[in-house]
Amino acid sequence: MGLRKSQSTVFDVAAQAGVSIKTVSRVVNNEPNVRTATRDKVLSAINELGYEPNAAARGLSGKRSYALGLIYENPREFSYVGAVLKSALSACEELGYSLLLRPVTLPGQDLVPEVRKFVLQTRVDAIMLTAPVVDNPEVRQALDELQVPTAFIGPSLRTASGVNVFCDDRQASYDMTAHLIALGHRRIAFVKGHPDHSVSLKRLMGYQQALTDAGLPLRADWVTQGYFSFESGVTAAASLLEKTDRPTVIIASNDDMAAGVIFEARERGLNVPADLSVTGFDDTPLASHTWPPLTTIRQPIEAMTEHATRSLIARLQRPDQKASSLHFDCKVIIRGSSGPPL
Repeated sequence: MGLRKSQSTVFDVAAQAGVSIKTVSRVVNNEPNVRTATRDKVLSAINELGYEPNAAARGLSGKRSYALGLIYENPREFSYVGAVLKSALSACEELGYSLLLRPVTLPGQDLVPEVRKFVLQTRVDAIMLTAPVVDNPEVRQALDELQVPTAFIGPSLRTASGVNVFCDDRQASYDMTAHLIALGHRRIAFVKGHPDHSVSLKRLMGYQQALTDAGLPLRADWVTQGYFSFESGVTAAASLLEKTDRPTVIIASNDDMAAGVIFEARERGLNVPADLSVTGFDDTPLASHTWPPLTTIRQPIEAMTEHATRSLIARLQRPDQKASSLHFDCKVIIRGSSGPPL
């Protein structure tokens, strides 16, 4: 009786290809110094037998663990982290790596002991950081001291020693504000993001620059603080909509806050977008589920994460590779929550 594919082992692959177990290991680990003909025989045997290398077992046989670590903030809204996890896990599985997760809590927490413990106990080969942890200087310094290859997803400042993938949040916010100005809006308010997130300032600066370039005044009373939560969007909208010269559009720094703005507008009997246009940022699933659907900025989070994961593994396989940075474009997505002022 033939082996079921799920039962195939490295010994079966070696026997079918007529090579040693060590040679199979070299091919699986994509190591150099394997003849093309030999590599082809091993890969053919792997395909025929449906052999799936076990990352943990591979790690026991050498210095590498064949595992990446992902450190992320434990979020109130999971869409961003969910997209990162989905893409990173998919790329890791395809390339024969495991993905180990470490959520952390911000702000005010000393993350360095946790990060060091995570790296040393799990023996991960490399680390991926997401916003806002990615901009924590103490964490970055600790990883540098541990000499752990690192990928930075959405960093405020690029590093010369790692893989960097990022969007231009300032330009994206500028583009959204310019779009609204082109529709005829002149009373444009803005809800800032959480002050601990570097992107919050960039998105505010993009809004301000677009107003300045259009010759519109920068009104401090039309800029209010939010915290990337639905509740803070409700509170921000309440303060802005109480004004006698209330804005004709409110730009929120993320989709959760924008949903809160729509909720508060409806509570006050306002029609969106006839009485008030509302826009968000991130294009999370929520943006398609509000009513009306939300005009927002789409970040290619999954594509960014996939590139970061693949680039990080490529550096592990070829340590001589230099650090890399790749810029991804954001896109204004027009939906029913925005329109020209009446």
